[in-house]
Amino acid sequence: MPSKDLAFAHKGDALTGHLAWDERRREPQPGVLVIHEATGLGAHARQRADRLASEFGYVAYAMDLFGETPADLNAMIGWIQKLLADPDDLRQRLNGALQALARLPQVDPTRLAAIGYCFGGTAAVELARDGADLRAVVGFHAGLQGTAAATAATVKAKILICNGAQDPFVTPEILQAFSRDMTDAGIDWQMNLYGRARHSFTNVDAASFGSDAYAYDADADRRSWADMAALFDETLA
Repeated sequence: MPSKDLAFAHKGDALTGHLAWDERRREPQPGVLVIHEATGLGAHARQRADRLASEFGYVAYAMDLFGETPADLNAMIGWIQKLLADPDDLRQRLNGALQALARLPQVDPTRLAAIGYCFGGTAAVELARDGADLRAVVGFHAGLQGTAAATAATVKAKILICNGAQDPFVTPEILQAFSRDMTDAGIDWQMNLYGRARHSFTNVDAASFGSDAYAYDADADRRSWADMAALFDETLA
């Protein structure tokens, strides 16, 4: 599948991501925004974009949310705290990337979705809460607390959360609060908990993150991707 860099402007900076598409498709295709984890835009998000293009024919854009690769854990935490504390900046970054994707000639702007990993999953849900014109949102091992600045009442997308039941960062209390929020707002949502999975279960390099909280789980990875595909078949076909 062909790919290239794609940048969008944010406060005078160019945030450059990875665009993948299937050049055999002659008609405009669904566009999927891919939002990386706290480690920054790397191989994991790029590979997911490539898979969306090769397996489904979608136009997939792995955006760069930070504009840099965090040097260490403290830098990652700093980015997360910064963006959660400044919802306007977070939403501007996300909407800038979504608009860059939607403007492409090979994209059908009426069929858009977003997926995200870890903090990227948090961000994908935040984009939906901001009222973005999305048909579907999928969060993989996503944090679910968000910024509290955008409401579930504005959500247009169908939402799927794919999390590990052994994820120590997303407690039962957080899961319950998110469930109440979505249900009370009347959102079409679903949540899958994979019983043996921990945080970052889709990332084959999870063991290198330095904690038992992180682990790749091939079964959860495969099942969650299939669950995403089923939602996309329903909403983007």
